[in-house]
Amino acid sequence: MPLAPSPFEPTPPTISRRRLALAALATTTLPAAALANPAAGSFAQHPAALAFARQLDAEQGWREGWAERWIGQEARHRPQIVRLMTPMPRGTLRDWPAYRARFVEPVRIQAGLRFWQQHAASLERAEREFGVPDWLIVGIIGVETLYGRHMGTHRVLDALATLAFDFPPEHPRAAQRSEFFRSELAAFLRLSHQHPRPPDGWRGSFAGAIGLPQFMPSNWPRFGVDFDADGRIDLIDSVPDAIGSVGRFLREHGWQPGMATHFPLSFEAARIDLPTLLAPSIRPSFTLEQLQALGVQPSPAAAQHSGLLALVELEQGDPARGGQPSSFWLGTQNFFAISRYNPSSYYVMAVIDLGQAVRARRQA
Repeated sequence: MPLAPSPFEPTPPTISRRRLALAALATTTLPAAALANPAAGSFAQHPAALAFARQLDAEQGWREGWAERWIGQEARHRPQIVRLMTPMPRGTLRDWPAYRARFVEPVRIQAGLRFWQQHAASLERAEREFGVPDWLIVGIIGVETLYGRHMGTHRVLDALATLAFDFPPEHPRAAQRSEFFRSELAAFLRLSHQHPRPPDGWRGSFAGAIGLPQFMPSNWPRFGVDFDADGRIDLIDSVPDAIGSVGRFLREHGWQPGMATHFPLSFEAARIDLPTLLAPSIRPSFTLEQLQALGVQPSPAAAQHSGLLALVELEQGDPARGGQPSSFWLGTQNFFAISRYNPSSYYVMAVIDLGQAVRARRQA
């Protein structure tokens, strides 16, 4: 799952408009007295949560108020999750070198090498079946969970309920994000209802992502693969299933075998039209001719690329406080495909750099 709170996760499956309408009826948060007492911090008096749970029970045909019990009685509001999801103050500059150093470092590279050595056959097979390079799958699982060492300690039930019904209102897309997490809470309860592990037995990230690849609950059945052929998809204890599922996720989000992820570029600061070039974010939107007209000089390798490209900016701290000017790259469809895992260009570049660093160590 995204390491930083991101504005987008892969689009959730269609969810009943009626249920969403019911869930949106109330925005009441838990009273301060309840939040002060963890044992009382349930959603039993939360109208939107209870309406949502009852509608889910009705739609799924769950008897005896199964969802209502888990949401209303067992789920707990977690203020620390709200704090973790609260966006940084507007105008805060990102620092790519500091972000990269968290992931492309000796401990993670060595762990990635061991992971590759132990699971080379599954990585090879995933590349063969899905066209996704082995090093990229290694990079994603390494950034997400340090190869299974850090899969999250938050109760998934609590994280999703908190974000579904008390998402930080100061977030620029609070309404959409609340809707997303309500959809994921429903997907989680459906998954748990079919699984031997009860809803309060799942642990994950503060955003509710689960397992080695940190999939959101709706992605488990959509992109999960039974890669070890044991009759079930297990993204927590089966490394082959996790490897195959990452490969399938990327393929189904547009990964093109053989295509580069990004290219270097040059430009004259006085000529480049940054507002126009950065407007589509990292979605490939420009032809080579358009880039050149807007002040970009593609590298020779980029000049051979036949698809659309995006200008990718990586801020390098505040120049007034010792930081450097932003670095820029041209991102391809494959760069964008990785961003469907997490829409941050910093995340995408860290995944690429870690995977390639592990590959270099393995080749050495």
